[in-house]
Amino acid sequence: MKACIYGAGAIGGWIGHRLAQAGCSVSMVARGATLEALQLHGLRLHGGKGMTAQPVASSDTPARLGVQDLVVLAVKAPSLPEVARRIAPLLGARTTVLTAMNGVPWWFLQGFGGVLAGTRLASVDPDGALAEALPIGRIIGCVVHASCSSDAPGQVRHHFGNRLILGEPSGEKTERVQQLAALLEKAGFEAPVSEQIQKDIWFKLWGNMTVNPVSALTGATTDLIMNDELVRGFISQVMLEAREIGARLGIPIDQRPEDRHQITRQLGAFKTSMLQDIEAGKPLELDALVTVVRELGGLTGVATPCTDALLGLARLQARVRGLY
Repeated sequence: MKACIYGAGAIGGWIGHRLAQAGCSVSMVARGATLEALQLHGLRLHGGKGMTAQPVASSDTPARLGVQDLVVLAVKAPSLPEVARRIAPLLGARTTVLTAMNGVPWWFLQGFGGVLAGTRLASVDPDGALAEALPIGRIIGCVVHASCSSDAPGQVRHHFGNRLILGEPSGEKTERVQQLAALLEKAGFEAPVSEQIQKDIWFKLWGNMTVNPVSALTGATTDLIMNDELVRGFISQVMLEAREIGARLGIPIDQRPEDRHQITRQLGAFKTSMLQDIEAGKPLELDALVTVVRELGGLTGVATPCTDALLGLARLQARVRGLY
C-alpha cells in the first residue's frame, strides 16, 4: 500500500507514523522546516512508549511522490484550494482520498441530504474547484476523535484518543471502506465503519463549532469557557440552532447541549485547535466550522441569529488579525 499524507501536521503525522509502522510505504507532502526535519530525522512520534521515528519519503512537490493507493487529507480547510491545484499527480484511477479534517467537507451533500442532495456548499467550495479536483467517487470520509500536537517540525505528540470513524458518503459498506478499516485497525487505530458518516461529522461539529471560535475570541481554555454561565448559555443557543438544522437534514442529535458540555468539561484546561491557530498566526477554519452552518440554516429554513453573531464576531477578529 502506497499512502501519502497531505498535511504533515499533528493529525497527519500521527496517522502517517502508524501506517508506516504497519508496513505501508508512506510519503508526505511537506515544505520548509517540516520537510527538512522529515528528510533528516524521519517522522517522529511521542507516545506511550517514548519517541520513535519512521523513515518516510517527503517532498514539497507531489509529482515527485507519484501515484498513490491512498491519500490522507489532513490539512486545515483554508489550505484546501491550494491542495486542489496540486494534488493531481498523486491520483491514479483507483486512488482513494481519506478526508481526516475538521468541519463540514465540500462533499457533505453529495448523495445525501434529501431534497438538498447534490447542492454545492458555497461556503466551503465557492467555485466548485474542490469537487472538480476531488470528486465524490474518490472520497471516504473520516471523523478523527483524538488529540495530537506538533512539538517541532516533523515531530508529533499523541495525547489521547484513538478513533477514526470511516464512511462512504453514500453510506454503503463497500469493499474499499472495509479494507481501509482493516488496514487502519492493523495500524493500531479503532476504525469503525459508519452507516452515515455525515451524522458523525455533524455530531463532532456540534461541539467544535462553538468552543473553537469562542476560545479564539477570548483566549480562554475550555474549562474557563464552560465555567462562565453566560458564555455557556450562549453556546447552548448556537447548538440548538445547529441541532434543528441537523434534524431537518435527517441527522438528528438526541443529546441536549448540557450533555455535550459535560464531555467538554472533562478536557480540563484544554486549548482548542482554533486558539492554537490564532496564537500561531495561522488562518482560522471559520468557514468549515461556522459559516457552513449558517449556509445550511438558510437552505433548511432554520433561523440562526446566535450562530450569525458568533460568526460575525469571530470573523471580524480574524480579519483584523489578517487570519481570514
